[in-house]
Amino acid sequence: MGTNFYVAGSHIGKRSAAGWWCWDCGITLCKGGPGMVHYDAEWHKACPQCGKKPTDEGWSDGAAGRELGFNHKPFAKKAGVASCSSFTWAMNPGTLRTGYARKRIKDEYGSLISRKDFAAMLEECPIQTYDMVGHEFS
Repeated sequence: MGTNFYVAGSHIGKRSAAGWWCWDCGITLCKGGPGMVHYDAEWHKACPQCGKKPTDEGWSDGAAGRELGFNHKPFAKKAGVASCSSFTWAMNPGTLRTGYARKRIKDEYGSLISRKDFAAMLEECPIQTYDMVGHEFS
């Protein structure tokens, strides 16, 4: 589950729901760490650093609901323990800023997203990976 983003037909990357994140401490509740959020089923029941428990999010609030099209709330950084998304870059972010600065960003469904909203979306993606830069994936 995830959403791909493009600029001028080039793949920017993919946003995916990535489980519980303590926004106050800046850590995942995934016992395997950030690199395992999409693979590991072992999760802490509360933040291992501050002890806060996850908030009760529904489809209209959480990261999974955003990927499924139920969460239409404006992008915003959260607080406490709540769901987060990851972003896997297919393009070097510097190339996006310079080489495509005036081009429009689209998601895989054809919806346009402003650069301001794209930057705000990345605030909901505290886990960002760059190991797929330059590779084709979906």
